[in-house]
Amino acid sequence: MLNITQYFNGKVQSIGFQNSSLGQASVGVMLPGEYIFSTDKPEEMTVITGSLKVLLPTAKDWQIFEVGQVFHIAGESQFNVVVVEPTAYLCRYLAKY
Repeated sequence: MLNITQYFNGKVQSIGFQNSSLGQASVGVMLPGEYIFSTDKPEEMTVITGSLKVLLPTAKDWQIFEVGQVFHIAGESQFNVVVVEPTAYLCRYLAKY
């Protein structure tokens, strides 16, 4: 079953799904803007197209993640994202980090 979710007035949209190789995941697109996301579970984010400028919860400096690059976010935390062009991502929800 697919679960379609919109955030930030539709500027971020994702389709959630369950897969035997990925587990619980979502794939989506972020339009240009600045966003603050909250996590329940630990997450693994992979940039599919475009790039994301990210301030991770424990980091002091922003990092840029481009196509194919992966970053991890601890559960029950927040992270900031700046998007300059439409960017696609894959998010895996992890049991442990």
